[in-house]
Amino acid sequence: MIRAVAAVTGVLVLFVAPVGGRAQTPEFAGTISPIGPSLRATMTGVSWRAGCPVPLRELRLVTARHWGFDGRIRNGRLVVHRDVAGDVLAVLRRLHATRFPIRRMVPVDAYGASDFRSIEADNTSAFNCRYVDGTRRWSEHAYGRAIDVNPIENPYVSGGRTSHPASESYLDRTPCKRGMACPGSVVVRTFAAIAWGWGGDWTSVQDYQHFSASGR
Repeated sequence: MIRAVAAVTGVLVLFVAPVGGRAQTPEFAGTISPIGPSLRATMTGVSWRAGCPVPLRELRLVTARHWGFDGRIRNGRLVVHRDVAGDVLAVLRRLHATRFPIRRMVPVDAYGASDFRSIEADNTSAFNCRYVDGTRRWSEHAYGRAIDVNPIENPYVSGGRTSHPASESYLDRTPCKRGMACPGSVVVRTFAAIAWGWGGDWTSVQDYQHFSASGR
């Protein structure tokens, strides 16, 4: 099976080409595109505002197929920095190939840019112009260089506790269940392959959902 990448009118398209001239159902398809007028309007004043550390022109929309927990293929979207968009698309292609399930994947604007509400929906998300909780320091999400994956299955844990009741059954990380990020698991290895760090390796707290280019 031959995979190809084509750039059309500023949009990067990743697709699976037919083999032997026969039509094939693509296993994976994904695109990278600039933030268009509709998404720009949706984000402005919600996940992005004047004073954010990156302008909208530096962000990209990554659209990709992924497997759901129900075994069906879904279409998801992430907003990330343009510098990491290609790597993020490569990660999603690898996760799709291994059938790693993602509950849902939509920009955080669908939840009013509320990190708590997005987590409650078990939403995998990336860009959100916000501070690190309890600080005035920009989160890596504010730069579009961090992704939270399946946050219910992969909770933020402090003092052995989580703020989300649905995550309580996932405080015990063994065995590593479907959709979880665990040491040596496919999702951890795939992000490590693009040199991203994992919050599950932190010492004072563990943020199992969190992957970022800086490791913070």
